[in-house]
Amino acid sequence: MTTSRSPLRILAPAESADRIRNELSRRRFLSLAALTGGAAVLAACTPSGSTSPTAQATGGTLEDQLSIYTWGDYDSPDVIDSFTAELGPRITMDSYSSNEELIAKLIAARGTSGYDIIVPTGVFIPQMIENGLLLQLNKELIPNMANLDPAYLSRSWDPDNNYSVCKAWGTTGYVYDKNVITRELTTWADFFDAAQNEASGKTSMSDDPAGIIGAYFWANDMDWNTDDPAELDACADFLINEIAPHISAFDSYAGSNAIPQGTHALMQSWNGDARLGLMESSDPDRWQWVLPGPITELWMDNWAIAEGAPHPEAAHAFINWSMTPENLMLNLDYIGYNVGGKDMEQAAADEGLELLDLMFFTPEQLATMKEQELNDSQARRVEIWNEMKAAAGA
Repeated sequence: MTTSRSPLRILAPAESADRIRNELSRRRFLSLAALTGGAAVLAACTPSGSTSPTAQATGGTLEDQLSIYTWGDYDSPDVIDSFTAELGPRITMDSYSSNEELIAKLIAARGTSGYDIIVPTGVFIPQMIENGLLLQLNKELIPNMANLDPAYLSRSWDPDNNYSVCKAWGTTGYVYDKNVITRELTTWADFFDAAQNEASGKTSMSDDPAGIIGAYFWANDMDWNTDDPAELDACADFLINEIAPHISAFDSYAGSNAIPQGTHALMQSWNGDARLGLMESSDPDRWQWVLPGPITELWMDNWAIAEGAPHPEAAHAFINWSMTPENLMLNLDYIGYNVGGKDMEQAAADEGLELLDLMFFTPEQLATMKEQELNDSQARRVEIWNEMKAAAGA
């Protein structure tokens, strides 16, 4: 099992577009090319022992292995260990830092990735379904879905939860070092101003197109799902020419990595990752979490099973295992994100969990959070992301 909070990222030569076109229709290829921006895809990697054919789970004998491809450090070790101890399958885990990275690997593998469970963000699910990247769930094998709050089920990207179900949801903000930045920061405009001043050369942004490009539109109180070329060009000019020279790292796990080490003064961060870093810091009062205005992101990651999953029985069993009330609470505390269970805020308070304000949000805060929508601008957004990283020397 991979336990590092700083996942290894291995790039390999691109698959040719012609090879992928042989597997997908032109329309479908272009829709997924937009997700990955036409960028190089990752080489397929089949975990050891993953050779059995695709099969729809029926509730039969569990396989002896389970392979999970997910966001870094996204499951409580207690949940993982108890699953193996009680039910048998041995779990191996790999991690990614963006949905684009996940999808690129699945496209390259064409159903032979060897991964069972994956955890895509909701907005990407419709095109993953359309392009045959997901296996339909057998919901009879996931009775613990009944432990989830209905508010987190039947979302627009998969109304009947036929292919996915809530794993966790959260938002994007930032953390700053109050010893370096002595003024109060409250908005995304403040973030960019501090990045160019007190925190120049000591600022990290997420290694994810949504958060980087979204932050520009959030700072300007604009629709972050715009496909207006002029607005995207203005975004590119600002991020590449004005912000990139001040960025020292692109890290999707900066909160948990950099807060305890004190390596950055300003870090874009998801709320749960920030919570983890604050809890592990030897001086938590040094750091300030900000849920920035005027608007920011709302995302939901989802349990799903990859097409070609070699261990579908174990995959269903693990998803169901993770949804017991006890395991929902363990994951809530460990990852620091709302995992969608019923009545969890009060239960978390009763358990004495720390920093609840980084996991549960008021109606007023929720009103500032907007979901991403995929549109024809996605390839341009990924292009901006890559150009910004190049300009920063990352």
